[in-house]
Amino acid sequence: MPKYIFVTGGVVSSVGKGIVAASVGRILQARGYKVTAIKIDPYLNVDSGTMNPYAHGEVFVTDDGGETDLDIGWYERFLDITLSKRNNITTGQVYLEVITKERRGDYLGKCVQIVPHITDEIKRRIRLVAEGNDVDIAIVEIGGTAGDIEGQPFLEAARQMRLEEGFENTLFIHVALVPILKATEEFKTKALQHSVNELRRIGIQPDAIVARCEKPIDRATRSKIALFGTLPESAVFCSYDVEYVYEVPLILEEQGMGVFITGRLNLSWRQPKLKEWSDIVTSMKNAKEEVRIAVCGKYTKLTDSYVSVREALIHAAAYAGAKAIIDWIDVEEFELNPERVNMLSRYDGILVPGGFGQRGVEGKINAIKYSRENGIPFLGICFGMQLSVVEYARNVCGLEDANSTEVSANTPHPVIDLLPEQRNLENLGGTMRLGGFEILIKPGTLAHKLYNSSIIRQRHRHRYEVNPAYWDILTRAGMIFSGMSEDGRRVEIIELPNHPYFIATQYHAEFISRPGKPEAAYLGFIRAALKRRKNLESYNKSKYVSISMG
Repeated sequence: MPKYIFVTGGVVSSVGKGIVAASVGRILQARGYKVTAIKIDPYLNVDSGTMNPYAHGEVFVTDDGGETDLDIGWYERFLDITLSKRNNITTGQVYLEVITKERRGDYLGKCVQIVPHITDEIKRRIRLVAEGNDVDIAIVEIGGTAGDIEGQPFLEAARQMRLEEGFENTLFIHVALVPILKATEEFKTKALQHSVNELRRIGIQPDAIVARCEKPIDRATRSKIALFGTLPESAVFCSYDVEYVYEVPLILEEQGMGVFITGRLNLSWRQPKLKEWSDIVTSMKNAKEEVRIAVCGKYTKLTDSYVSVREALIHAAAYAGAKAIIDWIDVEEFELNPERVNMLSRYDGILVPGGFGQRGVEGKINAIKYSRENGIPFLGICFGMQLSVVEYARNVCGLEDANSTEVSANTPHPVIDLLPEQRNLENLGGTMRLGGFEILIKPGTLAHKLYNSSIIRQRHRHRYEVNPAYWDILTRAGMIFSGMSEDGRRVEIIELPNHPYFIATQYHAEFISRPGKPEAAYLGFIRAALKRRKNLESYNKSKYVSISMG
């Protein structure tokens, strides 16, 4: 029978519950326990697929085609497991299911209520994931903060599971912000105390508290949190700011989190094996070289919009012995002032990520053109690949005003067009080409060299594709289609010969990147960027020497 760990939050949202939940999972994995992680999002959307990245951050895509919360990505990266769309539970899903059952007559004669019908559906979904994956422990993160009206049914369901599953099979961890008052350098715990009291009002007494703070809390603060939280000091932990989030399992383990959880859940003692994880973190922190990457996108004011891209670059750089210095470039700069694109000359690599809509398109195209013409290593992702095709069609193939029909419905050269199966859809939610698909790699190409395989599996999220009517024109002009869908109907990878590194993918390669296991296209990109950096340094050094001697 699986055990359940519920992670709740207090004071403010985005306090780091997802990282704590993922870290707890890693700590338990290190002891040989099989774990899964579930993210509960109390919003009424069925999934995050139709939400603006500025509203909710990145949409993470699961292999089975779920458009999920970005925390699912953190779970996959920390735990190195493939999760399902079932691991992301929303209010929309729960109410949709209950109302469907009511209309079907499943509750005939009953008054359908929040308790027990909504809470029963929540519990059913949690248990379905835990029992269906045959895990020892399911970690359930409840989004939002204690006191949010949207989260109350989920907290009530968790309270009921304590009664139904038993004390030794359930554990509540509360993560709350502890700010530091700058004037006096004091740790202030009052807000945390109020969030704990709010949980108690609901009927939940936390078994452990994680204080989220800029720096480690002192003994007096730990003692105060324990006193007002009605906990022993051994149940109070601190998640403080670190250079890389992958350090969090190590700092929590050092504070005794693993010993506390296994004892509280009556799990057998096992020696933790965290050396490999520790070595990965050390490789990130101790990298001697730097590589500067420009990510040219349209949601750059909130970098969580591209969190998987950022982490994939970090993974690849660490594997290559370097630190990724990432600058987030708003491509609208290159539309308002095209000359600004010259700023990209100071970067070792240029990445154009995914996105939707007309805003920023010409800026992205300008960035792609600059990379192609100046030999700067380039990686395009999804929309970034499609616009790479548009740029090549315009400036190499001579197809004036070529475009994607997503951007310009009346373009004379629709080199990117809607997928055939997308043409008569009425609903936008969950209807894109989503999830994992097999890709065939052409032998002798850069892609084949990178992946060292003739077939790979990658995750997708798109409605548009390279128009087959223009395949011949593009390839005759020199573009290589190095990856195709398994049925041969869709272009998955493009690359350009006679360029240091120019590759773009229809799929989102970043979704399968892991610490210590970088995704191949990202690793190739970073290695090419490092090579460019070293070449420029050698050139500048030789130039300086010749000037000095002269």
